[in-house]
Amino acid sequence: MSDPGKHGIPILSYGFRIFFLLAGLYAVAAMAAWLAWLGVHMLGAEVATGSFSGAPNVWHGHEMVFGYGVATLAGFMLTAVPSWTGAQPLSGRPLAILAALWLAARLALWASALLPEWLVAIVDLGFLPWLGFLVARQLLLKPQARNLVFLALLALLFAANFAVHLEWIGVAEYSASWGLSLGIVTLALMVAIVGGRIVPAFTRNALIREGESERLPQSFKPIEAASLIGAFAVTLCYLANAPDTITGGVAALAALAHLARLAFWRSWATRRAPILWSLHLAYLWLPIGYATIAAARLFDAMPEPVALHALGVGAIGGMTLAVMTRAALGHTDRPLAVTRPIALSYGLVALGALVRVFAPGLFPAFYLELIFVAGGLWIMGFAIFVTVYWPILSGPALSGEGKV
Repeated sequence: MSDPGKHGIPILSYGFRIFFLLAGLYAVAAMAAWLAWLGVHMLGAEVATGSFSGAPNVWHGHEMVFGYGVATLAGFMLTAVPSWTGAQPLSGRPLAILAALWLAARLALWASALLPEWLVAIVDLGFLPWLGFLVARQLLLKPQARNLVFLALLALLFAANFAVHLEWIGVAEYSASWGLSLGIVTLALMVAIVGGRIVPAFTRNALIREGESERLPQSFKPIEAASLIGAFAVTLCYLANAPDTITGGVAALAALAHLARLAFWRSWATRRAPILWSLHLAYLWLPIGYATIAAARLFDAMPEPVALHALGVGAIGGMTLAVMTRAALGHTDRPLAVTRPIALSYGLVALGALVRVFAPGLFPAFYLELIFVAGGLWIMGFAIFVTVYWPILSGPALSGEGKV
């Protein structure tokens, strides 16, 4: 379905436009704020009166998951669901209200030290239910189990966010880290579901256009089932706070299943097409992420928050960037080919994940310095995205028929 925004205000013509732009801007701003706080303490100083309450590392995790991650999810769902069901895309004032609700939540979190915690919770927790309602109205036009599952996952994300706020308002103890971990593995599960649909399909279409007819990506039902069950099982382990041996064992099996799934998708054949290899590279971080969770839970090989960054930065960050860049081109009637700066942005985010997950263990004496390197790579990657895609997301669609 092409972008209807050739008339009126383009930025409010389709959900992907405003939410992908907000996500890119926030990816830069939230990471910059986190690095600034780390920099102050690295220099031996202290922030006397911060604007956000609670532990800064929890704020950082929350805003990456429920700020950036949820914004990209909103943009994707508000764009994909009309394509699935034929519904009219959310646009105009209703879309503006939804975006304003997301922005109000971000402002409340940034000023949370100055506001009552219950008010911050109400503002922040209001976004996902409203998004779910809007998405459900469209999904129910042509209900299919494979698509309705996203409503359950939105509910799971809400529960994870609710757990974080329960600790912040003093109702529960130690629920914030559980909520953040659950949020990450839930978003990773969405990457597994969506990636399993689009990565082989887009690759197959591109290879066919190039004249390839035999060596195409393949999907095998046993592997497909094992990979999705594995991702669901990992999420359920975090939901139930399962013992380390169970969670670690399930994560190890999930890693193997997803690696096997990817092995049949002809990744090497995409090496000359950044718009394709970015999807494969991001998906590769799923088995890496599940493997690092297994290593953390079974062998105490690394702190679990570090292991979760493989999913958060590599799989979720990489896949959302790849999908945002492709969807924005297709839905604004542009050719499906990214520029060199965008190809560089894919590499910067993937390299940032590599540094964040593995470098501190190899060079522990430079832990904070390496965090700055990883965060800087993330900022550069998304700053490039915002710079290149601002006119695409905020301007009118080109003439022609969009391809996604």
